[in-house]
Amino acid sequence: MELRHLRYFVAIAEAGSLTAAAARKLHTSQPSLSRQIRDLEEEVGAQLLTRRARGVELTAAGRTFLDHARLVLSQVDAAGEAARRVAHPSKPCFTMGFLTGHELTWMPEALRILRDELPNINVMISSQYSPPLAEAISKGNVDAGFLRRERDVPELAFRTLVKEPIVVVLPSNHVLAARTAISPGDLVGETFVGVSRTAPVVRAVIDNYLKRSGINLKPAHETEHVVMGVSLIASTGGVALLPAYAQNFLTRTVTSRPLKGAAPTVDLVFGYKKSNPSPVLKLLLSKLDELINRASNKA
Repeated sequence: MELRHLRYFVAIAEAGSLTAAAARKLHTSQPSLSRQIRDLEEEVGAQLLTRRARGVELTAAGRTFLDHARLVLSQVDAAGEAARRVAHPSKPCFTMGFLTGHELTWMPEALRILRDELPNINVMISSQYSPPLAEAISKGNVDAGFLRRERDVPELAFRTLVKEPIVVVLPSNHVLAARTAISPGDLVGETFVGVSRTAPVVRAVIDNYLKRSGINLKPAHETEHVVMGVSLIASTGGVALLPAYAQNFLTRTVTSRPLKGAAPTVDLVFGYKKSNPSPVLKLLLSKLDELINRASNKA
């Protein structure tokens, strides 16, 4: 397996079409691209794409592979940035961390602000779950991050970026999908996909909401992140309560509905170590309102 296979696959998944990806993103021929994807599927040992009349659709295996492929490519980019930083130590370096899945909304806008203001800095990216991201910021390995408001890290400061409502994610053909909003009691008896302990803040918000509602849902499966959650819902026919940014990863067979009444929310925050003297951090903090506006308009 080569990195170009991963880049081709991600480009096709984002374009939704072999033809569009070949012409607009990869500047190669569609037959050549098809051969590359067949080679990748043979190497993986699973079908990743289903060809349709109007494009392509990711299989359940493809959706899972896409998440990992993006992580691998982001790590490769980070490795290149690290090497360049060593080769050019005169350039200041700033490392930003992202809760996996939130890069799509926040990373382009944050990079644009930094590179517009400070074009001669090296920016490194780290994508991971929220608890280890908080730990990396605490240890000084990451300068700042887009994460949850983690507990027991008094050395960190948090600035709220957005309050994400919790929504119901379920199969598109599920009987509850016909409703405009869903009550927590409607989920009783359904195959429930819960949130694992790798996301303790989100898990606590959902557990507290269900407890206040007098609802007891025993998870049949647990998901570590929203992309995995969408894949589990598609493959098991289950339902889940997930932060609204999961809607960025829905497929044709999976949809979402709001909760009835006042839905619980979970904060996405900008976190940093209080003692970090970085002037780049200071600049980014001064531009947070602009960053929020840009990301909101993009959404």
